[in-house]
Amino acid sequence: MTASWGMGGESKRKAVLYRMVMPGHTCPFGLKSKALLERNGYVVEDHHLTTREEVDAFKAKHGVKTTPQTFIGDDRVGGHTDLRAFFGDPVRSKDQLTYTPVLAIFAVAGLMALAARWVVGDLSFSSWLMWAIPFAMCLLGLQKLQDIESFSTMFLNYDLLAKRWVGYGYVYPFAETAAGLLMITGVLNWVSIPVALFIGIIGAVSVFQAVYVEKRELKCACVGGNSNVPLGFVSLTENVIMVLMALWMLSMAV
Repeated sequence: MTASWGMGGESKRKAVLYRMVMPGHTCPFGLKSKALLERNGYVVEDHHLTTREEVDAFKAKHGVKTTPQTFIGDDRVGGHTDLRAFFGDPVRSKDQLTYTPVLAIFAVAGLMALAARWVVGDLSFSSWLMWAIPFAMCLLGLQKLQDIESFSTMFLNYDLLAKRWVGYGYVYPFAETAAGLLMITGVLNWVSIPVALFIGIIGAVSVFQAVYVEKRELKCACVGGNSNVPLGFVSLTENVIMVLMALWMLSMAV
């Protein structure tokens, strides 16, 4: 690794970056690489590849298939993925299981409920929870509605009712979203409570059967059909909370 000396004798690490900056297209990974280098204290010698001919010539010269490319000292670090690994922050594999999507939805739902309760002037825990859960249901339903076909396909891997009636996989996203909306407004409880109880109980039993009885390792369709959320405790908790919410509303209605 080489060093360049600035004013006052201060040592600065230097990196050389080659990235596409062409009319109508600036490579986003080039911008990310430049920002990453600067965050890690490097002075970036930024070279723009402004035409397709320049890009092709650069690839041929250095024997690489993609740009951007970063060089530090006499060594080629590589593209943006390689650069992240160089700094100890490797890119997560697309196939790697993660709970991040569902946890993000629950966090946003909780904050939305807090903001809404702030507006109406009631920040009690019970009133917040009564909106946080339905908000989460709506957000989860939205994820499924974006690609119902993919959701239903993944859902069929473990849901007991969907295996018997394929159409349930197409109905579920609408039922979950509608139940959440009705719970937020507090109207038509005679619809929302039975729907939430039904889909929540079926979901909880299905997850328990697949994960804890059959010991299967599956992906959960809870945030849509293209997620890498593992089917397990979080999925089971989601369904149990839905059931408890419905029972709570039922107890208040009695």
